Amino acid sequence: MPSMLDAVVVGAGPNGLTAAVELARRGFSVALFEAHATVGGGARTEELTLPGFRHDPCSAAHPLAINSPAFRALPLERYGLEWLHPDLPMAHPFPDGTAAVLSRSVGETAASFGPRDAGAYRRLVEPFLPKWDTLARDFMSLPLTALPRDPVTLARFGLVGLPPSTWLTRRFRDERARTLFAGLVAHVMAPLGGFATGAVGLVFALAAHARGWPVARGGSQAISDALAAYLRDLGGAIHTDYEVKRLDDLPPARAYVFDTSPTALARIAGFGNHYANYRYGPGVFKIDYALDGPVPWTAPQARSAGTVQVGADSAEIAAALRAASKEGRAPDAPFLITVQPGVADPTRAPAGRHVFWAYGHVPNGWTGDLTDAIERQLERYAPGFRDRVLARATAGPPELAARNANYVGGDIATGAVSGLQLLLRPKLSLSPYTTPHPAVFICSSATPPGPGVHGMSGHNAAKAVWRGLRRT
Repeated sequence: MPSMLDAVVVGAGPNGLTAAVELARRGFSVALFEAHATVGGGARTEELTLPGFRHDPCSAAHPLAINSPAFRALPLERYGLEWLHPDLPMAHPFPDGTAAVLSRSVGETAASFGPRDAGAYRRLVEPFLPKWDTLARDFMSLPLTALPRDPVTLARFGLVGLPPSTWLTRRFRDERARTLFAGLVAHVMAPLGGFATGAVGLVFALAAHARGWPVARGGSQAISDALAAYLRDLGGAIHTDYEVKRLDDLPPARAYVFDTSPTALARIAGFGNHYANYRYGPGVFKIDYALDGPVPWTAPQARSAGTVQVGADSAEIAAALRAASKEGRAPDAPFLITVQPGVADPTRAPAGRHVFWAYGHVPNGWTGDLTDAIERQLERYAPGFRDRVLARATAGPPELAARNANYVGGDIATGAVSGLQLLLRPKLSLSPYTTPHPAVFICSSATPPGPGVHGMSGHNAAKAVWRGLRRT
């Protein structure tokens, strides 16, 4: 290791790894430090229940990863990353045994909403789909890390997406489309009536039509391992089992980049109350299951979907989000996001067996047990589900925060995705990756474009770092 590194990165989640790779690609000397024994952050794979059952403790389906401009520019397939696609990216079953779907096909998706809303859905997504790659780059590079390549399309997208999702769904006449879109917004735990939530739902829908919602063969750890292997080939060093409590714990460097929560960064760097107004959102209660067979969904479409949303209608989903984020209680009927990787990747479990996870939203820091409420919901749409369970591993907010320090209070988005904080995070600033110290930067999901396994926060932060390094 040189006596003075160009950059030190703290935290080996997807954003920290991406920031380190982007800097190393440009010839800077880089060392990365991770508190855990393995890299990964929110993209890990572990045997949480029984031997041979490979679970993703956090992210499992990856619409943002496969569509990420940062990841698409890197040779990750050369380092073992392989995307596997289920027949359907996502399904949303209803109590009557039918389902709406988010398919790779716009037509199939529109048809699942029924004849009264099929045309409205086509008119919503089809203008943006041919320009998706440029739109995704522009949208995920906001704020001013790069000039928009297609400002006209970005402005049109803003007109549709910046209002609340409840405004966007007024164009639908029936509940099926409204419910599916409400579920899409709930992936970032945002209140349905919040600023720019229409953009959240629209991004997830367009991502599905463009490239799907795949899983990584063998587990989400494959994404992190590919980034780490590429970084090492570029000459970057990775140090695991290395907890950083203060800046003096790190070697001398011209820049320090933190894939941490703003709270942790303020503590390590001595920034005092600089991020005191940063808000954390609701937590989640997650269950990983080992099953003796596939989930017995009543709706046939759900059996072939990688991701399944569970919520009877948009009102039930809104009530669940409101209970967790506003009312300080666990919802009676939690909205569930579930993933069944085995429909695309049979390597996750022994032959004939399956891994499956489900989570519902709860208040930040909640210490209760949501298992019964989650399984009651699952039984509504998959009768006999409990009979398939071989083992379960539960994790509420305290366990999630202990597993990943960025998940403050169980908030897997590393900060509330509501109000102006959806776009302007962690502070109101045109330079969100910089901090009070000119050599210290932040690149976690607390920075734009926000939560998800896409590496774009790390990519954008790396731009700010290398511009600064070139000036010194």
